Amino acid sequence: MALPFDPISEAKRNWAQHWGDDPVPSMAAVTSIMRVQQILLARLNDVLKPFDLTFPRYEALMLLYYSRQGALPLGKMGDRLQVHRTSVTNIIDGLEKSGLVTREPHERDRRTTLARLTDQGRRTAAEATAVLNSLHFGTEPLKPPELDAITHTLERLRADADGFPPERGESLRRVP
Repeated sequence: MALPFDPISEAKRNWAQHWGDDPVPSMAAVTSIMRVQQILLARLNDVLKPFDLTFPRYEALMLLYYSRQGALPLGKMGDRLQVHRTSVTNIIDGLEKSGLVTREPHERDRRTTLARLTDQGRRTAAEATAVLNSLHFGTEPLKPPELDAITHTLERLRADADGFPPERGESLRRVP
């Protein structure tokens, strides 16, 4: 459904009228990011549906795909995916139900459960990735320089929140 106006522009106008101009850029940026997240998640989930995947399941599948042994402890997966343990359990439940992963005990730590990629999971990961790559992960109409600019800009927020050093060597300055 095409909208007759840009809701973010309308929000900016209303925000400035009620709260002044100072917070407008922050509100507009956050609102834009959240809306784009909704758009991309809907697009990606639509593309992944024939593979019986959602984007969070795809991310977990790819984490296993790229691991050395094709298996990782559930706790480590949660850390790397930056999601709560409950979310990892639900994601792995879905992947296991689809036959893409299995759960197995860790050989040295009885308290730890591993998620292991199945052969079907490896094939599905490769096929889904080929489709996502061909669709540029749903980011059209944006072009590579625009995507690089977005990634670079958001890297500073992510680095500040997650504590990793930015790749481009920029120092982070926390604003009080």
